[in-house]
Amino acid sequence: MKFMKIGTKPDTFCTEEATRTVISDVPSDLLIQINNISYLLHKLQFPLVPKCGLLQRLCSDSGDSEKVSIELHDIPGGEDAFELCAKFCYGITINLSAYNFVPAFCAAKFLRMTESLEKGNFVPKLEAFFNSCILEGWKDSITTLETTVKLPEWSENLGIIRKCIDSIVEKILTPPAKVSWSYTYTRPGYTKKQHHSVPKDWWTEDISDLDVDLFRCIITAVASTYMLPPQLIGEALHVYACRWLPDTTRPPPQTDEQFVEKNRRIVDTIVSMIPGDKRAVCVGFLLRLLIVANYLGVSPVTKTELLRRSSLQLQEATVNDLISPSHSPTDPEFYDIDLVVAVLQSFLVLWRRQSPAAASASESNGSSAQFLGTMRKVGKLIDSYLQVVARDANMPVSKLVSLAEALPDIAREDHDDIYKAINIYLKEHGDLSKADKKRLCRILDCQKLSPEVRAHAVKNERLPLRTVVQVLFFEQDRDRASNSKAAATHDHHHKHKRLPLMPSQSQSQELFSTGKQTVPTSRELDIHNGHGHGHGKLKLGAADHHDKFTSSRGDHSTRRTNVAGQIDYPLHLQTKRSDGKFPVGTERKIVSSTEIQEQVEHQLETGSGSKLDAKKMIQRGSRSDHGRDKGKDR
Repeated sequence: MKFMKIGTKPDTFCTEEATRTVISDVPSDLLIQINNISYLLHKLQFPLVPKCGLLQRLCSDSGDSEKVSIELHDIPGGEDAFELCAKFCYGITINLSAYNFVPAFCAAKFLRMTESLEKGNFVPKLEAFFNSCILEGWKDSITTLETTVKLPEWSENLGIIRKCIDSIVEKILTPPAKVSWSYTYTRPGYTKKQHHSVPKDWWTEDISDLDVDLFRCIITAVASTYMLPPQLIGEALHVYACRWLPDTTRPPPQTDEQFVEKNRRIVDTIVSMIPGDKRAVCVGFLLRLLIVANYLGVSPVTKTELLRRSSLQLQEATVNDLISPSHSPTDPEFYDIDLVVAVLQSFLVLWRRQSPAAASASESNGSSAQFLGTMRKVGKLIDSYLQVVARDANMPVSKLVSLAEALPDIAREDHDDIYKAINIYLKEHGDLSKADKKRLCRILDCQKLSPEVRAHAVKNERLPLRTVVQVLFFEQDRDRASNSKAAATHDHHHKHKRLPLMPSQSQSQELFSTGKQTVPTSRELDIHNGHGHGHGKLKLGAADHHDKFTSSRGDHSTRRTNVAGQIDYPLHLQTKRSDGKFPVGTERKIVSSTEIQEQVEHQLETGSGSKLDAKKMIQRGSRSDHGRDKGKDR
């Protein structure tokens, strides 16, 4: 910080209540009143009037009266600035710096202390100090610019603001390698002793101390040169927001309207200066601005722009970026889930608007990998956020469901994460009604659960019985599909390969090592080779080591495992007629999931299924279907 010392005499101004007097043997003949302070000074004995053109004119207008009284209530800088000018005229020592330059210069201009009245007057000395010291320094220019807030009109008319801004912008555009002046940089993990090179954003913290209008002037001037990347502009906005914007974890001061209005103006200004480049600022910063904007109640235009910008980069956000407390007096919940719903809806609108064809293709067959990948990331983000807000004791089911249902089906590759959110909510809300449980679990697609999650869901006592039954149905359908595929593979294997006459020694040892009992059969099966010869007839007697088993799910369909470990059906089900169809009465029966589910739902509605075991119900349905004959030749 640069200083200028003027004058050599000691300070002889003394104060008695609201009157300031210069200690002197000469009686005072000039009374100057500024606001509530009265100054008892001298007209001619000391060079006060000769150095001030305004006082000369005012004294001449008063005539030859012995004592003159002048009111200077409109002097810029008030009594403090006038006192600096008066001390300069009396030769009293004063120290000038960037902190008091602006009021002293404006007051000197007001009093017309120019060189035309006396050589070496106050105004030319201040101009020399301003040009040679303040404008040449980095922090001096910023401090001087900061003090112009108290005298904006005078500073603007005298060119102080314009010259300071030009000096600051010129230094910001200087290559970091050529920066030789002191600057403030207190980022976490950065120490000047360890880093010899100047960081590219070295200037952002110092200019963050400025008023928002002056800050806007600097950023606008820097951005108009196109010499710095948009990321640096965005970093400056981020630093300024962290410096001034309030903490949203505390309730806003309802009575301090000036505080709220000031911060609204800051948010509006920052949003208007965000560069158009998508990567200029991170989505976390945009979401924080949106949270603050909602906290302060900014204009709808600003909030809409933040929603649009945030939704463009929503796939890059984290759960912590979305978490914000609710300050609405009508909403008892802690988390502001409505704000996240608004961001998600804006994202979906932009996503469909940017490429309707790609969005349609993604919904139908997943052909657009880029759009599908973006949607899947957002789906993971929202489901993880739901797991956090599900712990809120005051979170209503309706808001949780509305956010979960806002995502399209393609956003979730599986429903494991949404199942976790539902389970957390049911655990934290033990008094939830059956209707709310049913409404909550309706968003769950049991077909998209992993085997591990399905196993947990079957044993989850918090889930409605209807949901558990659906999980069991889909589990049974998966088993049947896999068994049918295995049976088809086994039939194909028998058509193209000969069966060995006897199991090999290793196979026999493997069979007996399992500890299972083998059931010999006396059926014969003709195996024909590919040349049409009948030499391949095989009589399966005691050497037939096929095992019969029942599935772990309670499926009593008659199946068995061949030597290769594949699922096989009884031989009488494999024997076909000459027309390639199974005989009547020997086709495999499949349990109708729909019929069983209807029976379960009927019992649930009538109340007779309060102690219903869903797994046993499915097993009974499977056994009953084995007794019916639905196979007909076509």
